[in-house]
Amino acid sequence: MRTTLNIEDSLLEKAAKLTGVTEKTSLVRLGLQALIARESAKRLAGLGGTERELKKIPRRRIEDI
Repeated sequence: MRTTLNIEDSLLEKAAKLTGVTEKTSLVRLGLQALIARESAKRLAGLGGTERELKKIPRRRIEDI
């Protein structure tokens, strides 16, 4: 899908320097993927401890292996 975006040049330059990626389309794609990953992690963390009937999960110790 084609979309026209107005993005600050300084923001694109900084992203290109940090990632080594110079193609604008790739930078935007990587940025969106990072945003989705971050927000998904936040949502998952927000669910932590909400399952009240969850049984304790047995853990292995190095001595048991």
